[in-house]
Amino acid sequence: MMYGELGASRTRRTVTATARLLRALHLDGMLLSGLVAVSVFGLFILYSAAGDNTGLWFNQLARLGIGFAVMIALAQVPDHFYRMLSPAAYALGLLLLAVVAVAGDVGKGAQRWLDLGFVRFQPSEILKLGVPMMCAWYLHQRPLPPSLRDVAVVLIVLLVPVVLIAEQPDLGTALLVAAAGLIVLVMGGLPWAYLLGGAAVVGAAVPLVWRFLMHDYQRQRVLTLLDPQSDALGAGYHIIQSQIAIGSGGVFGKGWTNGSQAQLEFLPERSTDFIYAVIGEELGLLGLIALLIGYLFIVGRGLYMATQCRDAFARLLSGSIALTFFVYAFVNAGMVTGLLPVVGVPLPLVSYGGTSFVTLMAGFGILMSLYSSRKLLG
Repeated sequence: MMYGELGASRTRRTVTATARLLRALHLDGMLLSGLVAVSVFGLFILYSAAGDNTGLWFNQLARLGIGFAVMIALAQVPDHFYRMLSPAAYALGLLLLAVVAVAGDVGKGAQRWLDLGFVRFQPSEILKLGVPMMCAWYLHQRPLPPSLRDVAVVLIVLLVPVVLIAEQPDLGTALLVAAAGLIVLVMGGLPWAYLLGGAAVVGAAVPLVWRFLMHDYQRQRVLTLLDPQSDALGAGYHIIQSQIAIGSGGVFGKGWTNGSQAQLEFLPERSTDFIYAVIGEELGLLGLIALLIGYLFIVGRGLYMATQCRDAFARLLSGSIALTFFVYAFVNAGMVTGLLPVVGVPLPLVSYGGTSFVTLMAGFGILMSLYSSRKLLG
């Protein structure tokens, strides 16, 4: 009994010390636990998806370290600095997009990257945070719900970078940036009449977008969504192989590293955009449900933290960060299962990638900073 009490006492001291450390670093233990759990799950899956390319796995491990370091660093920044720097972050993002349009690197038919010699990155990633920061900064100074004039200003703020990113072309990132800004607007109390009117305008504009703004390969992706078998060895190949992989996994899956579609390389982009299909094939429906529970936990905790923030800027930005993360997961799962067109959106915290992962972790670092500042209310 004495040893049991001693062990319990040590456990309590350890828990208390951990809680104090998290508070000192302005980190939320529950959100951090969710992020770590999903990231570890992602490493587990990526090891299988990478196959013999173990270098890919170690690169991702290093990027996870960088991402979490960025999150911790940004959590230390006082919330008023983010409010003050929002216009500068937005302007920097637009400037870099202009530079990309003139002198950006071209890869896979798209001009999206800047090569600085020691690092190559996509400036559009900056706008994933810069746009909601700017929208929240603008709205927090004005009465909510927003007036028609304020709605128009916010739409201009988000449409400028969205158009520039779509022209690269990078439709997936453009949609995510647009979603981040629109979420801020909706959370600001956008009236239902405006929402319905906006939906009607978008619906009326679809034929014009299809005819004049979409590239041929983007139109093909939409047509492929409707009938993948029409081009089974071409545009429909990704979706067909993905659906085969997920369907063959059943409830329990074929076992880790035992997926035939992934391991025999029938499944394209299996370590990046289509890694969700690898999970379905090897871990089955239960593996997919476990991942979705992890995502819902992160989003739910993020939204709770947003409600506890101390001012409109913090609440709008925090809510946008949490819900944009949900949009990431929803769009990737939708395109891999054939419910949405393929737009090149990675599976958050799981797909192989550097810039997108660091951007996500930077967003959660900002969210934790805004949440920790709520204590100043007293």
